[in-house]
Amino acid sequence: MKTAILVGGKGTRLFGDQTAVPKALYEIGDRPILWHIMRMYAQNGFRDFLLLLGYRGEKIADYVLHTAPYEDLDVKVEIPSGGQPQIIQPVSDAREWNVTLCHTGLESEKGERLRRIRQHVEDDGDFMVTYGDGLADIDLQRLVAFHKEHGTVATLTAIRARSQFGHVTLNDDGQVTTMVENPLLPEFINGGFMVFSTRIYEWLEPDDPLEAGALRRLAEAGELMAYVHDGFWACMDTYKDTLRLNELWSSGQAPWKKW
Repeated sequence: MKTAILVGGKGTRLFGDQTAVPKALYEIGDRPILWHIMRMYAQNGFRDFLLLLGYRGEKIADYVLHTAPYEDLDVKVEIPSGGQPQIIQPVSDAREWNVTLCHTGLESEKGERLRRIRQHVEDDGDFMVTYGDGLADIDLQRLVAFHKEHGTVATLTAIRARSQFGHVTLNDDGQVTTMVENPLLPEFINGGFMVFSTRIYEWLEPDDPLEAGALRRLAEAGELMAYVHDGFWACMDTYKDTLRLNELWSSGQAPWKKW
């Protein structure tokens, strides 16, 4: 089963809009978060990747093609005519990874990026999609099994995230009765580990924003399921998140590392 990783965004919340590298290349330890995500999927048996490039995509291509641990890849380069996205396809490495780099537009919405890789997944029945900034200790094989069991068009992973603030409870007089630092929020969020049937292409519209577009329409039609993950989950959304992930990695306590 193929895994499409959305790595086309600018990551402006992390380092502003003048960053020289895409968000997916910011490092945890001495490797980009993209490498950690791919290792996470590979350790679950999923080694066929589609990287959906956009902002500074040439830097991600350069990393995959020329930087360890990918430097021994047998590389095939295709430049299709007719205005199609350029595809650079490293065939495999010693771990039998397949990586296809697809240039899906500088400003494309997430759903549009998925529309532009249809040729790579439409014969597969199902494929996985994730963002290029999230890590978890999720069992991806169980996620896929859950998706297949329910037979809906799409499955997302539901996470209960922690508040970035301390919460206080007050009585009617304004007296603080409890204080809780960074509590779990009561609502679920989309944790970003998704499985789609290729029927998703019946729901994706041109320049579809995905979350506010196809996924919302699927939810209204009863075609979206949620796999609840109550283990570790983290997103590299801010500089503080980057520091935390690097701390976990350097201390040998990174929950997503099972290799």
